[in-house]
Amino acid sequence: MAEAKPRIRLDKKEVRKGETVDVKTLVQHVMETGFRKDASGNPIPRMIINTFTCELNGKFVFGCNLESAVSANPFIEFKFKPQESGTLKFTWIDDEGVRIEATETITVT
Repeated sequence: MAEAKPRIRLDKKEVRKGETVDVKTLVQHVMETGFRKDASGNPIPRMIINTFTCELNGKFVFGCNLESAVSANPFIEFKFKPQESGTLKFTWIDDEGVRIEATETITVT
């Protein structure tokens, strides 16, 4: 899989404590289900992102397990209320253990 830089969008990069932030992520990945066949009739092996996590300064914020029903280039959106400034770390892990990581900074006033 050719790795591309994930796209991360925070609706606010500077917030007041207790304010909600909307986070949107998009990562390029084929998300092959394992149910399709190639032109020769051979099954195409499953290759999906199965885990997504987001941490703020090493503390868990959001995570989910993905299944083969998720489309290629998965888009994930969630909201959270940051309690401190720091670095958000986003991690996607696929069936082969390949990790795609990205970071974004947020400031809490």
